[in-house]
Amino acid sequence: MSTSPSPFDAIILGAGAAGLFCAAQAGQRGLRVLVIDHYERVAEKVRISGGGRANFTNRDLDPAAPHKHFLGNNPQFCRSALARFTPADITALLDRHGVAWHEKHKGQLFCDRSAGDLINVLLAECEAAPAAGGAVTRWQPCRVRGVQFQAKETASPTGDCAGSYLVDSDQGAAAAPALVIATGGLSIPKIGASDLGLRLAKQFGHTLVDTRPGLVPLTFDGAAWAPYAQLAGLALPVEISTGDKKTRMAFTEDLLFTHRGLSGPAVLQISSYWRPGTPIRINLVPGVDVAAALLAAKARSRKLIANELTQWLPTRLAEAWAALDSAWQRPVNEASDKALTQLAERLSRWELTPTGTEGYAKAEVTVGGVDTRRLSSQTMASRTQPGLYFIGEVVDVTGWLGGYNFQWAWASARACAEALATQAVQQRPA
Repeated sequence: MSTSPSPFDAIILGAGAAGLFCAAQAGQRGLRVLVIDHYERVAEKVRISGGGRANFTNRDLDPAAPHKHFLGNNPQFCRSALARFTPADITALLDRHGVAWHEKHKGQLFCDRSAGDLINVLLAECEAAPAAGGAVTRWQPCRVRGVQFQAKETASPTGDCAGSYLVDSDQGAAAAPALVIATGGLSIPKIGASDLGLRLAKQFGHTLVDTRPGLVPLTFDGAAWAPYAQLAGLALPVEISTGDKKTRMAFTEDLLFTHRGLSGPAVLQISSYWRPGTPIRINLVPGVDVAAALLAAKARSRKLIANELTQWLPTRLAEAWAALDSAWQRPVNEASDKALTQLAERLSRWELTPTGTEGYAKAEVTVGGVDTRRLSSQTMASRTQPGLYFIGEVVDVTGWLGGYNFQWAWASARACAEALATQAVQQRPA
């Protein structure tokens, strides 16, 4: 490592949503900030999100009740940050930059034109730092070789402080009294995801909550899935649930059949709560009393049962479902009441056990991460390691599909930036 590292007030590892926003907010508070990222492009996860239009927040978020839309060992941890930077604050920021946005269903907000507009806002906010006496420097692409912490007795590059973080990288060495881990999770490694943040957390004594892919398609054994593989590409609204009476979670969203299993918003949502070896339950006809409807049809119709089912199901699904049992492969008026009732029960409570998921390659988020018990919910700072902060997806805070994870990125980054500014003031000579 260089004997004379470049001095900064804070070093942020990760140039994603949380890292860039934290850098901008800290720089606009007069701090000299260095952002380091090993990937060649900034905020690539932002760029590909929301179908390329970035579902950047959700108006339905309730900061007073984060457990409604966030999971983790302690969902209440994110309450303070979310209350201090709300969906209204991020939309106001986009408005100031002239970025048009729109609302889709269930409070989801998207950029009108492109996710690139949001990235440009983040970069412009970083470039605004000098007006406040700060500066945001980016080293990218730049690999971090190692990070050390030197206690006050041996720390000199950054002045009088509790200690100094020395970061060795491809572009040289840097030092700062504060280090922010904004490296994200393990999801989508092809755009740069890595376990650097988790490794650094362990290096500095933090415990981790076991990680797993979240917001991810579910898969099934090939033989068991064979009757449904032909339905790939078919979508329909369903109610999906998992868990027992105490832990049950349910969503009403669209489901998508794939060659290997199930996807779509309904499955992505439930996947964050699903545990290997446990079943999921799907109501393919939510809001419909199929048993009563089929028994009524028996008295007046000679249609095949599959044709009756097309009132509520796509034709391909209705035909595939009727083909599962010979008792359902006949006109409805020739079926027994028992057969019709069993069909209705199966449609409204299809229980199946996934064999796995599509993994981090297809997961939108990582569930688990840095345990929040050793972090301050006010500042995102470590309670055990001075000057160390964790923000965004690397923390054990995971939001629902629909903009909640981006809002956590903005809110945790803002809370951290405020704390960094306070720390800098306290460390400056009187």
